[in-house]
Amino acid sequence: MTSTRPIETWLTDMDGVLVHEEVPLPGATDFVEALKATGRRFLVLTNNSIFTPRDLRARLLGSGIDVPEDAIWTSALATAQFLSDQRPGGSAYVVGEAGLTTALHDIGYVMTDRSPDYVVLGETRTYSFEAITRAIRLIEAGARFIATNPDPSGPSQQGTLPATGSVAALISTATGRQPYYIGKPNPLMMRSALNRIDAHSETTAMVGDRMDTDIISGLEAGLRTFLVLTGSTRPEAVERFPYRPTEVVDSVKDLVDRVGG
Repeated sequence: MTSTRPIETWLTDMDGVLVHEEVPLPGATDFVEALKATGRRFLVLTNNSIFTPRDLRARLLGSGIDVPEDAIWTSALATAQFLSDQRPGGSAYVVGEAGLTTALHDIGYVMTDRSPDYVVLGETRTYSFEAITRAIRLIEAGARFIATNPDPSGPSQQGTLPATGSVAALISTATGRQPYYIGKPNPLMMRSALNRIDAHSETTAMVGDRMDTDIISGLEAGLRTFLVLTGSTRPEAVERFPYRPTEVVDSVKDLVDRVGG
């Protein structure tokens, strides 16, 4: 990005930027408080579709980070917005948790396993063979295949967990059909977030910890990008990518003073 226009709105990833397994990261509280104090419009983004914004607000608050509910944008909400734009008042067979089903209910979608317009796959901790089999058969019968995000795995205190991308791969192998992924790195996630807060790409920054999701989707959406080193991407890995963030910083603590600039 060569623009020198001031940053007026901010998008930031949650895990690896503000918190790590519910432990606040350096500067996270100060960064959010600075955004609120200056009246900057902002959204906290997450590919996780399990939780509703209300749930996530409570979880962040438990970590000492006070993010308003309406400042949280999930892949479930972005998926619901996409489906509402594509096929208003449609129907879906959903494999996922409350974050996804609530978002779809809120746009007027009907949850059904009888000839749905879409099969929508989100993250869950209780994938069942029966539900996956039903999804496969509905896709074979003509339902369109949507997935909230392509993340193959996620962290837990016990170790790696299979995530949406892994289950999507299972369904794709069985059906020969690839899903359309809504969440990062699809820049659609960024575009929907920008629209949510009436922001412009030329004056918006994206803060993330992953080059392969946060930074590339911000770049493709035309945003300035800040990579923080508190999450997934290590400093030595940055040069391996064929694209670069606008700036690399140690943590969001380094961005607190930039918020008012």
